Order: sequence, then C-alpha cells, then structure tokens
Amino acid sequence: MFSIIVAAGWPIWPLIACSVIALALVIERFVSLKTSRVMPPKLLDEAISVSRDAVPTPEVVSKLERNSSLGEVLASGFRTLNANPASSEDDIRASMEASGRKVAHKLERYLAALATIASAAPLLGLLGTVIGMIEIFGSQSPGSGAVGSGNPAQLAHGISIALYNTAFGLIVAIPTLIFWRYFRSRVDEYLLNLEVASERFARHLNRLRG
Repeated sequence: MFSIIVAAGWPIWPLIACSVIALALVIERFVSLKTSRVMPPKLLDEAISVSRDAVPTPEVVSKLERNSSLGEVLASGFRTLNANPASSEDDIRASMEASGRKVAHKLERYLAALATIASAAPLLGLLGTVIGMIEIFGSQSPGSGAVGSGNPAQLAHGISIALYNTAFGLIVAIPTLIFWRYFRSRVDEYLLNLEVASERFARHLNRLRG
C-alpha cells in the first residue's frame, strides 16, 4: 500500500486526508444518529404519561432534556409551562419549534462536510491525473516528435500518478457519497418523526394547560 502511495506522488496526500476525515465523520454520524440518542421509541408516551395531571418538576424536565433529541424538544414545551402556566398554545408551539430547529441543526452536523468530500475527491483525483500527464509530456526529449522517446522511468512515473490518483479519488468519493445519502435520508426521517411527535405533544400540553 505504501508503495502505491509513493508511486502516486504528492497529489494523493490530499485524497488520503479526505479519506481519513470522511471515515471519522462517518463513524461520528453513526454514533450520533442512533435511534436511542435521537428518538427513543417509548419516550413520547412516557412524557405524556408522567404529565397526565400536572407539569413535571424542573428536575424531571432537565433529565428529559438530556435523554435525547426528542427529549430536548419535549422538555422545551414543559419549560414554557413551568415558566408561565398561562402560556398560550402559540407560545408552546413556538418554543418547541425553536428547540426543533436547534435539534435539526445538530442532526445535520457534518453532512455538508461529507457532501463536500464526495464532490471534491474526484476533482482531486483529476488534478493528480493532470499532474501525471504533465510529467509524462515533460519526460519527452526536447525536439522529439514521438511520444515515449524520452526518459522511460519518468514516463512510467507520470502514468502511475495519473492512474493511481484517478482511482483513489473515486475510491474515496463513492463510499462517501453513499454514506452522505444514507445519513441525509436518516436525518430527514428523524425530522419528520420529530415534527409528528411535537405536534402530538403540543396538543397534549394544550389540554394540560386548559
């Protein structure tokens, strides 16, 4: 593997950096976007159950907020009623929507970086290809009209740079693009479910307020 990197020349190093960054981001997103950390299946029902008769204490609300992304949104509704029991339904919804926007920003974190790497990696590979081609033509003897009449070692080195960089650029870009599309779809699904859960919880809080 190291011999391939050496043969590819310096243009491959930005691609290696991109691959390392992409791998780190993919691992981070897999951990952060686990269902238990975003939308625990029974959390909404439990939050509604513990607030059948009254709004929970601030300590319980704080615990709910730390539970997950959904808990953060639900806790914002509780906090609004704790701060002002006479809050209107619009006040409750506005508070939960603001919290939802913060949660959405957290869920979408690093997705733009993954998309950038997926887009940039083929271009970096193309850059390496162009540099390799430049070395190929630079290896030709001045005044020689035939390609290949220059230094054979230099010619082979230029070809290796061109091919290795093109291949490595695609190797980095394709998996990164796949993971980006996967995480994008997963975040969109979470956001939709969060919106549905927030709507149900807002109606519950409105009845509780009344």
